[in-house]
Amino acid sequence: MCGIVGYVGEKKAQDYLISGLKRLEYRGYDSAGIVTLDDEGKATLLRAKGKIANLEEKLARAKRDDHIGIGHTRWATHGEPSETNAHPHQAGSIYLVHNGIIENYKELKAQLKEFEFQSETDSEVLAALINSFYQNGQYPLVNAVVQALKLVKGTYGIAVVSEIEPKEMVVARSGSPLVIGVGHDETLIASDASALIGHTKRAIYLNDGEVAVIGKNSIEIKTLNAEPVSAKVEEIETNLAAIQKGGYDHFLLKEIMEQPESLIETLRGRVNLKEGMVHLGGPGLSEAELRKIKHLIIVGCGTAYHAGLLAGYYIEQFSPELTIETVIASEYRYRSAYIPENSVALIVSQSGETADTLACLREIKKQGVKTIGIVNAIGSTIAREVDGGTYVHVGPEISVASTKAFTSQVVAMVMFGLTIAQAKGVKGAMLRPYVEEIAHLPEEIRTVLDKVPDQVRKIAEKHAEYDHAIYLGRDTAYPTAMEGALKLKEVSYVDANAYAFGELKHGPLALIDDRFFEVVLLPKGALYEKAVSNIQEVLARGGHVVVVTNADRFDLPVEDVVKIESSAELFAPLLMNLVSQLLAYYITVCKGFNVDQPRNLAKSVTVE
Repeated sequence: MCGIVGYVGEKKAQDYLISGLKRLEYRGYDSAGIVTLDDEGKATLLRAKGKIANLEEKLARAKRDDHIGIGHTRWATHGEPSETNAHPHQAGSIYLVHNGIIENYKELKAQLKEFEFQSETDSEVLAALINSFYQNGQYPLVNAVVQALKLVKGTYGIAVVSEIEPKEMVVARSGSPLVIGVGHDETLIASDASALIGHTKRAIYLNDGEVAVIGKNSIEIKTLNAEPVSAKVEEIETNLAAIQKGGYDHFLLKEIMEQPESLIETLRGRVNLKEGMVHLGGPGLSEAELRKIKHLIIVGCGTAYHAGLLAGYYIEQFSPELTIETVIASEYRYRSAYIPENSVALIVSQSGETADTLACLREIKKQGVKTIGIVNAIGSTIAREVDGGTYVHVGPEISVASTKAFTSQVVAMVMFGLTIAQAKGVKGAMLRPYVEEIAHLPEEIRTVLDKVPDQVRKIAEKHAEYDHAIYLGRDTAYPTAMEGALKLKEVSYVDANAYAFGELKHGPLALIDDRFFEVVLLPKGALYEKAVSNIQEVLARGGHVVVVTNADRFDLPVEDVVKIESSAELFAPLLMNLVSQLLAYYITVCKGFNVDQPRNLAKSVTVE
């Protein structure tokens, strides 16, 4: 994996391929490449290790007016980052770009004894396999692709061109997204609709097991079994401004600061303050079906998992008859877990393409359990395969570290929990405080983001030399602490871990020394005094403590206190999380690392 683009039309293909790859660079970025064909089929292949800028340097010396081509920006799965391992891969007259994993590539490679492999990748094996069926153009390209894919085990999103058929390309997908952009006298492809913005607003989202033959004015889609597919053309909702920095130095800071607006979009039309109720139409469950729910499984990875944990804490507060199980998708997909009757599963994914989460969705559906998607990306695989769903509508997240999606995922899941509680007849007096705080959260977030960034930046400057950190919290602050630690470690490479405060005495206190600083999330509430006692335990052992709190008074001798001034109490941890996001951002800036593209990571993880 990670980013695919392609072009067939009347314009210069190289221009779109490079601009598209720049749009997708956040998805993977250890190497990149493009290939274009002229009208006679002469290929110009350019590949480079590292950033797109390295590829652009080569392109400046090899400009062509070709009108068809494919490109790829890579996140390594097989083979180290290198020009040889970069896509596109060539086999005979075939050129291929590939996202995904070919699980049986070793077996296939052993069968292709006459082909001299150049790379360490599984993708080159697929190119060679297609070439073996193509037999130098004796068979149509699409037939060769289909025959090869029938032998493949694993996941793929591919685009293929041939020097012998330079007027068309073949694309296919199974478990890795591909979008076809429908333009005027041109057809574009990408693994993410963001690469199409500014070129066309009309798109076709390929489904698993579909293959398309693409010309500049033609799109023919079939299944692997040659059954015709009637394609649905959908409108891309994102605009160009949403995928630009808009005056910010980094996408991460922009997306942190966008949270008041993104949460407004999540809430739009879903909260009725006058009635003290929420209205979610997307899940598609009747009141009778909602009343029957007794068990809620929340499935996610990384930030989505933390969002599920936090939402679960809230939902159980006002739905005492509901049991909640939040699970890590990469583990749950292999467990022999019993799902009780009257269960519903929330499938949480920003991209809607997360491979482990998608696998869980499919396994859960096999057991007859109703699935509800909490997804941001419209048209994504998870969004199309769930039984119902709620889009969070936060707009594109370009930075690898997820921020605004977390906030809206938590709120969307809590609203689903409120919908269940309403159907079960929970008294409005119990639910109204949650509804009112949710309705006012965008303004509360705006107030915090107006006041705290300068203070957090100064704290970051004081702590930027640390390589270790511990995040601590109790109750709803605990999963929020987990998310804060994840943000810090993924962008600044600080070894950050999170613990429930009560667990300190069971081992983690041994870590407290001058190599660590501690971030404590300290909301008002029933456990406030217990958490203060836990802070004293850390201070007694020489801890370097930063406290984030909404308490009216806090007078322990810690190094820094960030005061959250807000009327929100139930959802104060979500406001504290803003501080964790900003702290991770500013520490990373101080360290001089790439804020938006942390090493070894990719935005949309479509491989296991």
